[in-house]
Amino acid sequence: MKIFNILIVCFITIQLSAQIAPDIFYVQFTDKANSPYSLNNPEAFLSQRAIERRQKQQIQYEENDLPVNPAYLQGVAQTGATLLFPTKWLNGVTVNLTDPSILNQINSLPYVVSVRQLSNHSQGKIYKVKDYFANEYIQRELPQLKLNPRSGSYDYGNGYIQINQINGIPLHEAGFRGQGMVIAVIDAGFVDADTHIAFDSLRNEGRLLGVKDFVHPGGNVYTESSHGTSVLSTMAANVSGQLIGTAPKASYYLLRSEYVYYEQLVEEFNWASAAEYADSLGVDVINSSLGYIDFDYPQWTHSYEDMDGQTCPATKAANVAASKGILVVNSAGNSGSSNTFPYMGAPADGEGVFSIGAVTSSGTRASFSSIGPTSDGRIKPDVMAMGQQTALANGNNNFTYGSGTSFSSPVIAGMSACLWQSRPTFTSFEIREAIRMSADKAANPDNFYGYGIPDYTFAGSLLASIDIGQQQEKLLVRITPNPFVQVDKVELLTFEKINVSILDVKGSKVRSLSGLLPSHPDLLRQTLNNLKAGFYVLELRTESAKQVLKIVKTLQ
Repeated sequence: MKIFNILIVCFITIQLSAQIAPDIFYVQFTDKANSPYSLNNPEAFLSQRAIERRQKQQIQYEENDLPVNPAYLQGVAQTGATLLFPTKWLNGVTVNLTDPSILNQINSLPYVVSVRQLSNHSQGKIYKVKDYFANEYIQRELPQLKLNPRSGSYDYGNGYIQINQINGIPLHEAGFRGQGMVIAVIDAGFVDADTHIAFDSLRNEGRLLGVKDFVHPGGNVYTESSHGTSVLSTMAANVSGQLIGTAPKASYYLLRSEYVYYEQLVEEFNWASAAEYADSLGVDVINSSLGYIDFDYPQWTHSYEDMDGQTCPATKAANVAASKGILVVNSAGNSGSSNTFPYMGAPADGEGVFSIGAVTSSGTRASFSSIGPTSDGRIKPDVMAMGQQTALANGNNNFTYGSGTSFSSPVIAGMSACLWQSRPTFTSFEIREAIRMSADKAANPDNFYGYGIPDYTFAGSLLASIDIGQQQEKLLVRITPNPFVQVDKVELLTFEKINVSILDVKGSKVRSLSGLLPSHPDLLRQTLNNLKAGFYVLELRTESAKQVLKIVKTLQ
């Protein structure tokens, strides 16, 4: 299966004099000036659910929320180019061209910065590339259960081990199985997902909310590849005694962005368009078991330097998606055994992306699981889940198991949706940080395991303790920003002296200030800025009041 190979940031420059076959190009626009859309009227371009997600997380509208200027799109279309998918976050559009003279016309438009080639079918020759997930495989026989698959009201079948490993069963038993949460699955195809018995309840209960093909516009996503079907099953399967996924009661959108038969730059832009679409629908979680490093043509291939969290097109889009309040979960990749490039690919390198590596059922890192750090020194992956002999569904109503970070990622995505369902007042960033801080290597993260294997019951307890504190609080301090790399401003909103305690996720006191005067907010600001990156609880007490505040310090 030939999917998930990354793109080069240095896009190929168009040779205007060259003859071209029906190939895809990206048109970059200058701005969004004179747009008929307004940030004061988001209902014109976002669903009510997308608006509510932003409101809940206090996310402001930005220019990148505005659609691409329709006048610019019309101008490009009038040259004879076939419009494919606009991307408002990157401010451009992918187009199909067959006539070389059209390139000159597009480049001459005053609002066009550049035109770049994203696919090449004219040479007739495809280079053999290293598959980003070359170590991925799906077994045909069912594995033997190693643990009792029954827990409470659920008979998990072969799904028990992977859910129990991250201590997710108590969440399900408490009734949090994804109800009301919406997950978008961006993948290569969903063969048999429309008929497989694993998804009977998903279809019958109306929780399969929609599908869209960003590879073949208007096409059928239930063709070409069953990879997305297997990925979906680790979350959505709901067959007692066979397979229960991590979010069996969530709702889903199925989005295809990946070409099965070749690896070309256009796939990163397809990914961006799919993520934008998911945002506009108001999804809570994106699972992407895709990644980009190598392409069929070497001039597009990414370097390690590109893995800096801000260069690759898919990474840029993933970071924007995260900034809109979506929990973006992505496979770390299967390059860990490589002697030349064992690192994660895009968009797993993104600062806002929850990157997931793979472990065995015993908790040992799978040898193929891609590693960090990013080229700018950040720890990756974020956390680990079972990605070797993961229980899943395959085509033709089969249940089996497979290996690859493609399958550890949705294990985390689905369970994270359940955790968020249980604590809906928290932001996507806070949910991610609680999961990281619950993991078994949180005290000493590294670039092989990241923060380790999370404990979702513990993550829920962390969030619950903060919730209780917030219910009792009186506002004594305002910290800007939060989350923060460095605190810019601390406002002390009392005339009394304040006793301050800073607790880590284990409840241990890491810093304290006694008798802090309201006239000395910079002392608290400096104390916060000297913390290591992590998730903390800030307790403030005066003689008449107290406040408990969650704070998060990030690496960058």
